[in-house]
Amino acid sequence: MYVLDSSAFIDEYDADGPAATIPAVRAELEDAASYRFDAMEGAGMSVHVPDDVTVRRVREAASGTGDRDVLSETDVRVIAAALELDAVLVTDDYAMQNVADALDLEVDSIAKEGISERRDWNFQCQGCGREFDEKRERCPVCGSSLARKNPN
Repeated sequence: MYVLDSSAFIDEYDADGPAATIPAVRAELEDAASYRFDAMEGAGMSVHVPDDVTVRRVREAASGTGDRDVLSETDVRVIAAALELDAVLVTDDYAMQNVADALDLEVDSIAKEGISERRDWNFQCQGCGREFDEKRERCPVCGSSLARKNPN
């Protein structure tokens, strides 16, 4: 089973087996990609709605890797669907791949090379340079904004 992100429809990914996605992916598509979605759904692609418990699990994993703020709600739910269906996640989104790796999900990339290693991001103050493990609105020391930083 393959769970398809919107990039699978945009880049004409050909799943080698049963496929599924979530309803919100259709809303992200335009033109030919939306026609591909409709055709695949008509040909038997499953449209899955993940459980709230699984969605929370994905959000927690994304918080742990530092990717929570860069994932859309659709991204989170696509990952949750792959988790529930014990499926291969099909996406070119690096943050989604990173979180999928943290959840031990298999990923198939489409037009881009997939991630080579998982990253657990941290956050650095743009003013004083202090580093934090979790995302905050502002630096508690100087009040400047924080930016995601690769800890390696």
